[in-house]
Amino acid sequence: MGALQPWHWLIVIIAFILLFGAKKLPDAARSLGKSMRIFKSELKELQTDSAPAAPSANPASATPVDSERVDPPAETQQHSDKRPA
Repeated sequence: MGALQPWHWLIVIIAFILLFGAKKLPDAARSLGKSMRIFKSELKELQTDSAPAAPSANPASATPVDSERVDPPAETQQHSDKRPA
């Protein structure tokens, strides 16, 4: 019951022809095709741009950004907290 029968499609096509006219339908289909090609190319470009930018699995090999705060190793902090006697 949910599937469209061929005669349903025929009614839809006739309604489009009556609403938009036979002259405007080829132009509309052409512009829709161009839009789909642009959309697909943008998706491919987005996928290729995001693939190399994926974070690495080993966080130790990551280099810190200048704006990130880098704490000194724990052993240097212990020595600096000691006061001379």
